[in-house]
Amino acid sequence: MLRFIFVAALIYLAFQIWRFIYNVNRYSQPSPKRPRLAGVMVKDEICQTYLPEEEAIKEKIDGKVYYFCSEECRQRWRAEKKRAGLIKS
Repeated sequence: MLRFIFVAALIYLAFQIWRFIYNVNRYSQPSPKRPRLAGVMVKDEICQTYLPEEEAIKEKIDGKVYYFCSEECRQRWRAEKKRAGLIKS
């Protein structure tokens, strides 16, 4: 009976060591998740929302860059600026 308990304890100990090594290897590798955007947040001129610069639609006028969350916001902004006479075409 004592031999059975000793063998069971050794098997349990071996299992715990294997599980520890397996988890260390599994968590030490980088996860293949979607890459995080590490850029600057910019503000949409129309709806005032913030979005990553990489995802924004850009419009450059007179050396200044304007950012938009969608083509719809960009078109609305252009229409407002045309009415005010600040941009041509």
